[in-house]
Amino acid sequence: MARRRVPNFCFEYVEGGSEDEATLRRNREVFSNIAFQPRTLVDVTVRNQRRRLLGEEIASPFLIGPTGFSGLLSSEGDVSMARAAASAGIPFVLSNVSTTSLEDVVRRAGADARVWMQVYMYRTREFVEKIARRAQDAGIGTLVLTTDSAIYGKREWDVRNFSGPLSLNWRNKIDVIRHPRWIFDILFPHGFPHFANVGDLLPPGQTSVRGAASSMIGQSLDPSLCWRDVEWLRDIWPGKLVIKGVMNAQDAVRAISVGADGIVLSNHGGRQLDGALSTMDVLPEVVAEVQGRLAVMLDGGFRRGSDIVKAVALGADAVLVGRATTYGLAAGGQAGAGRAIEILRSEIDRVLGLMGCPDLSQVDQSYLRAI
Repeated sequence: MARRRVPNFCFEYVEGGSEDEATLRRNREVFSNIAFQPRTLVDVTVRNQRRRLLGEEIASPFLIGPTGFSGLLSSEGDVSMARAAASAGIPFVLSNVSTTSLEDVVRRAGADARVWMQVYMYRTREFVEKIARRAQDAGIGTLVLTTDSAIYGKREWDVRNFSGPLSLNWRNKIDVIRHPRWIFDILFPHGFPHFANVGDLLPPGQTSVRGAASSMIGQSLDPSLCWRDVEWLRDIWPGKLVIKGVMNAQDAVRAISVGADGIVLSNHGGRQLDGALSTMDVLPEVVAEVQGRLAVMLDGGFRRGSDIVKAVALGADAVLVGRATTYGLAAGGQAGAGRAIEILRSEIDRVLGLMGCPDLSQVDQSYLRAI
């Protein structure tokens, strides 16, 4: 449905990975190597999938991870995602490169919304500090620092679809014309969306996602990013701090030492280092090493409720979903995102019943078998 509704360049942004997309494929293939070993003759009349995460109860063991350019997939896509998450009782992580300001997302998402804020460590530390201060003033209690993008990955769909920095080639311009519903949803009456939280990094009047703004943001990423910068952020941020981009046990332990409240195992959805391990490959060793001293979350390749249950069985506290809910947003706005969440929730509920384990908190590795 999303493929039909949005132009090719938008859908390839959602679908694409880096280089040969080996990491992208690995993220999905890993789940085929893990099978359920269910119990039987267990009363599963009542089933529970609620979890505790960073001191709060969430309705399901997943949350919506940060995905940029949502405003190119559906009008005011960031607000729609936040509202869908709030209705489902799960957190929503707002992308640093959202097209709606963090203040507007928090204000319009509703009183029940739990909005977290993603940040990148830009060369201009004053800007990072300003984002943290804005998030705190808006009532956001959790920052998610993405650490795997100090250098931008090679995403070859950029070369295929664009003749310059976000300047579509003629083939894609013609394809846009063939999607009038998208044109009237996105381009009228305000034109292409603008980056709403990174204006200070860009020249005046250069914030449109259509222009060179994306390239400028990429150039602002800091390749010197190291643990000292995380310590600096920890010192200035009074709320919960989550480090996203961890892929080995040693870094997970280091995250504890710098005062992180949680980590997200992540290979950036297969969009950065091609040929990397899946997060499910490293999850068991990370869980064994940290021993509950901080929350362990992960993303990458999660499309089914059964995938999420497998991660929980291996010790994850929660899963961040990206493409799964983005498909829903692109297909049908807030209603589509809500429908994607409900599909995942219903699948988790069904898996619990069929596994013979009525409470998600009781799921462990004894319900799995590597094949």
